[in-house]
Amino acid sequence: MPEAYFYQLNGDAPDAVLPRMLDMALQKGWRIEVRGPDRPRMERLDVALWGPGDEFRPHGMAGGDHDADQPILLTVGTGDGRRECLMTLDGAPVSESEARSAQRVCIIFDGADPEALTTARSQWRSLTGAGLAARFYVREDGSWSLRQERPAAP
Repeated sequence: MPEAYFYQLNGDAPDAVLPRMLDMALQKGWRIEVRGPDRPRMERLDVALWGPGDEFRPHGMAGGDHDADQPILLTVGTGDGRRECLMTLDGAPVSESEARSAQRVCIIFDGADPEALTTARSQWRSLTGAGLAARFYVREDGSWSLRQERPAAP
């Protein structure tokens, strides 16, 4: 059953928490799409994920010859629809049908940004209104706290 997880950051940049989230999804054996709002944002993330040592995460930018082979595919707009996990950054859109085709959708946003908060609330209403199970986490003092949980609608 698909689930939507919302992660509200308070002071941390999404790029600071994303590597750990990617590692956890990869450990589950999931193929991951990370979607951002625009190409420059995703190009910056592409460079960051090629970091030294244990900072490296196997990935590629969408639009290449080997998109289907990428464990992590960085996208703008929509991906190939064959990913078990979709992570969105900075208010990138996610449709109900995309959420239903994934095992987990992770919406990562800055709680100090009023526009990002409004977008996340709209996405919460949309996805829970479509019957998906959802959890809402807030990051405070370096750890995640579950604030709200909604079971899947029958």
